Amino acid sequence: MNSLLIYLVEVSICLGISLVIYRALLSGLTFFTWNRSILLGLLILSGVIPLLELEFFGLGAEVSEMTLPVFYVGDQVSAEANSSISWVELVMGVYLFGAVFTAARLVLGFIISQRQIGKAKKVYHNNHFIAIHPEFVPASFFDYILMPDFNPENTEQKQIILHESMHVRLRHSWDLLLVNFAKVFFWFNPLIYIFERSLREIHEYQADQGVTTAYAPREYATLLLQLITAKPGWQFMNNFNQFQTKKRIIMMAKSKSTPWQRLRFLTLIPAIGLLLFVFSCEREDMSPSLAAVVDDFPEVMEVPLTVENLRITPYENPSNSAENPTNYVEDPNMVFDVVEQQPNPPGGMSGWNQYLGKNLNYPVQARRMGIEGTVIVVFEIQTDGSIRNVEILRGIGGGADEEAVRVVQNSPRWEPGRQRGRAVNTRMRLPIRFKLGSLEASNTTSSNGIEEKTYIPSAPLQEIAVIGYQTQTN
Repeated sequence: MNSLLIYLVEVSICLGISLVIYRALLSGLTFFTWNRSILLGLLILSGVIPLLELEFFGLGAEVSEMTLPVFYVGDQVSAEANSSISWVELVMGVYLFGAVFTAARLVLGFIISQRQIGKAKKVYHNNHFIAIHPEFVPASFFDYILMPDFNPENTEQKQIILHESMHVRLRHSWDLLLVNFAKVFFWFNPLIYIFERSLREIHEYQADQGVTTAYAPREYATLLLQLITAKPGWQFMNNFNQFQTKKRIIMMAKSKSTPWQRLRFLTLIPAIGLLLFVFSCEREDMSPSLAAVVDDFPEVMEVPLTVENLRITPYENPSNSAENPTNYVEDPNMVFDVVEQQPNPPGGMSGWNQYLGKNLNYPVQARRMGIEGTVIVVFEIQTDGSIRNVEILRGIGGGADEEAVRVVQNSPRWEPGRQRGRAVNTRMRLPIRFKLGSLEASNTTSSNGIEEKTYIPSAPLQEIAVIGYQTQTN
């Protein structure tokens, strides 16, 4: 569900940026065919870009450093333990209800439109079908031109039919069908309705342009003013004179845009490139890319959450072996991203899990602010096994970044990585995922109202979670 919400937000951002560029730079141009294509293209790209995963300038699925397992800091909540409805579930319920309602309205409207056309009298005139019914207003609907009456000798009706035939020939109803499908998924977003309005404007400009090539613009503008109607049309209908009459008359009288003004369309290239970079060249999944770094860890460990900063508890090296003498390489300052023999913490990955489990805390500030996310820590293991140059590659704030750095900096010495049998400096990457939740059951309750639960298994682990439970108050 979180992924769907993120996708909807990203598409909304893409739509917003696209509309700003179009309304500011392109909407006033008389390149109506280009504008229509741009609007449809931007609508499709806004829905596709957040789904793409591209490798660009080194960003993508591959990670250059050796990556340790992801450690989870926060609640691992089961469905049985938490029976209350979360805000995410509530939002998703409202969203799905709106999507189903909009889809039902779309299907019902199409069925009703087909039935009304089925009851109308049909005439084939100038390669077009004209559906005649007293309740119709002049409009077009896919392959049909809708008219309340029909007189092929009437000059005004000739202009109306020519206008609507342009909608039919240019297949404008199919554009509206695409927009209405988008409205099913983004019914809550006012941007999609602004987008639809902009597209309908372009449709009317194109149809008006077709009429003014055969009739005088002044005569045609007078007809528009005489036939103003506020009656709403069907979902895929282009009414002859439903809205924006003033803008249409102004556009008809406007001089044609110069060829040089086509250069404005070039502004879309960096805009689309930026959207691709922001939404398609990042990857949230920071799972290890080198499976050889760890063994099989089938369990999840839950460790206590406390408000106070816990003292770093070094874990013991069960082997109690003496440090290996330092081997020097030609350049002792060189840092390797991948080595033949990977660094290993005292006690192996089981000892590393025990150490993190005893010392990782969910910061109080982050918990109070509801901050969640993944902190990526990058550090170097020196030839003597010490840890240096601890940095945050990606942080989330709220004290979580400092907590991750604190734990890594205080880690005991590792067995250094080796390249061709010599100890070398090695760069490592550690993702720590902070996630909040609530759990009603716990083992102990601290004096500050924060419940704690501790479980230290003897087997190696795939994930470690620092569990923080808030007491329920009525």
